[in-house]
Amino acid sequence: MRAFRRSPTVVTLALVLAVFACQQVAASVGWRGLFALSNPLLARPWTLVTSVYAHASVSHLVANALALALGGFLVERLTTGARFHAFFVGVGALAGVTQVALVGIVGPLVPGMPAQVSVLGASGAVLGLYGYLLGANRLTEMLVAGIELPPRFQLAAGVLLAAVITLLTANPGAALVAHFTGLLVGFLAGRTHLLTPGERRRDRKPAVK
Repeated sequence: MRAFRRSPTVVTLALVLAVFACQQVAASVGWRGLFALSNPLLARPWTLVTSVYAHASVSHLVANALALALGGFLVERLTTGARFHAFFVGVGALAGVTQVALVGIVGPLVPGMPAQVSVLGASGAVLGLYGYLLGANRLTEMLVAGIELPPRFQLAAGVLLAAVITLLTANPGAALVAHFTGLLVGFLAGRTHLLTPGERRRDRKPAVK
């Protein structure tokens, strides 16, 4: 039971629930947008973190919580708790910033497209976990090892893969740019085994004869 309580996935799920409860209290006093990330990004810097754990509805929370549980327990076996939390927040924040910034740049130039959006939800961070699993698993390593590709082509392949998965899993109202960003960053991190502690990463390197 103690090990279960120390699980970074369980801790993250608890944080998601706690933030959602705080959202309900804030909404009751008229502070509904307190946790969402939007432009200008530095006006409310705390939303870089709170937006990763906040959710728009119960169904939104449940869907992301289930996905987090499925992927999180697998990723946490490969890393430490500190690395897991830093990766989750970092990827989630980057995904949200990319969504908000891109809409802010492109929106005013495209008729009918909003010039500003508010982003919240753990989906970018969760997809980062799945991207990591995809990039770090042995099957992917075997496939990549059998094909000699320059780094730029490997990056292009990762972009294409993230784009295809994003489109296949798209649904109305989803932050597609954030989803794509989370998947791509997670995949690239998985290819470099970013979350693997240093000593374990050295053990993965083949011996030179």
